[in-house]
Amino acid sequence: MQILFDHLAAVLARRVDSKPPGLSRRKLSAGTSLTARRASTAAKFFLFALLVHTCSSHSLAAGASTAEVLDRIQPNVVKIYGAGGFRGLEPYQSGMIVSADGHILTVFSYVLDTDQITAVLADGRRFEARLLGADPRLDVAVLKIDAAELPHFDLGEAVEVDAGTRILALSNLFGIAIGNEPASVQHGVVSVKTGLAARRGVFNSVYRGPVYVLDAATNNPGAAGGALVTRTGQLVGMIGKELRNALNHTWLNYALPIGQLRESVEAIRAGRLVAARQDEPKQKPARSLRLEMLGIVLVPDVLERTPPYVDHLRSGSPAARAGLRPDDLILLVGGRLITSCKVLNEEMEYIDFEDRIRLTVLRGGELVELDLQYSANGEE
Repeated sequence: MQILFDHLAAVLARRVDSKPPGLSRRKLSAGTSLTARRASTAAKFFLFALLVHTCSSHSLAAGASTAEVLDRIQPNVVKIYGAGGFRGLEPYQSGMIVSADGHILTVFSYVLDTDQITAVLADGRRFEARLLGADPRLDVAVLKIDAAELPHFDLGEAVEVDAGTRILALSNLFGIAIGNEPASVQHGVVSVKTGLAARRGVFNSVYRGPVYVLDAATNNPGAAGGALVTRTGQLVGMIGKELRNALNHTWLNYALPIGQLRESVEAIRAGRLVAARQDEPKQKPARSLRLEMLGIVLVPDVLERTPPYVDHLRSGSPAARAGLRPDDLILLVGGRLITSCKVLNEEMEYIDFEDRIRLTVLRGGELVELDLQYSANGEE
C-alpha cells in the first residue's frame, strides 16, 4: 500500500513540477517541497477512498451471498419441543433434517424424555415426532416425522474443516422461533479441533471424541442440535449440549463433527440402537429373563417415564459379580435404547433366560459396559 502511495504522489509531483511559462526556476524550487507534500497527501486520500469503496463493495457482495446460502439451508433446520426435565429446564432444542422422508438429527437430552415431541419446520408446519433411536455414547438421537420430499442435509456430503474456518451456526437458541420464523444465525470461526477433555471431570459429558471449539456464543438454551455450516452452506457439525468447565466455570461453545455421528445415525435408521420395537414380530421366548434373576432391583417406578436407575443388588448375584453398582443408570440392553423402567422390563420379556446380555450404564459421567448371564446354580 505504501508503494502505491509513493507512486501516485510521484506522478502528481511530476505534473506540478513542470515549469510553467514565465516562472523562474528559483520560485519553482521554493514551492516544490510544499507541492510534493500536498501531492502525497492527496494521493493517500485518493487511495483510501478507493480502498473503502472496494471493501464496501466486497462486503455487500459477501452479504448477498450469505443471504442466499441461508435461504437455501434454513428449511433444513427444525425447532423441537418436548419435556422440561425434573428441574423445570427449557423444554426445547434444535435439530436438522437429514432425509427427505423426515429423519431429524438432534442431541439426546431430557427434552426427548416424553411421548409428546413436536417438531416445527421452517415453514411453520408442526409434526408429532417420535424418538426413533439414540446413541448415548455420542449424545446423538434421531427423530422421525411423517413427511415426504423435505429439504434436508446430506450427511454424506458433510465436510471437515480446519482452525480459522469461518462458519455459520443455525439454531433455535432461547426458543425464539415458535412458528415459521427462521432459525437464529450466528457468525463465527472455528478456533480449534480438539478432543473433549471429559475423562477427568472437566466437562460433564460422556462423549469422548473430537469437537470443533467455536469463537461464537453457541452454548445457549435451545441451541443444542443445531447445524454448523461453512459460509457456503456445507454441513460441518452439530451444535453440542450446554457444557460448563468444572475447573473455571466457563462455558464451552462447540460442535460435534458430522463424521463422528454418521455411523450411529445410519445404525439407528437401520434398526439398531432404536428406542422401541416398531413393526417387529413380538415373539417372546418360552421363559424370559427377568431382572430379579440377575439380582437387579430398580428404583420405584412412580413416574410415567421413571429413569431405570439401579437401587440395589442382591449379594452374590450375576449383576453384582459383573460389577453393576447402585445408582448406575441403564441406557442400553444390547443394541436397544432403554428410556424408562417400564421399557426395560418390557425389553427383558424378549430375552431368553439362558442368553448372555450386555448392559451399557451411565456411572458418574462414564459409560460402562457389562456382560451378564443368569445361571440356575448361581454361577455365570
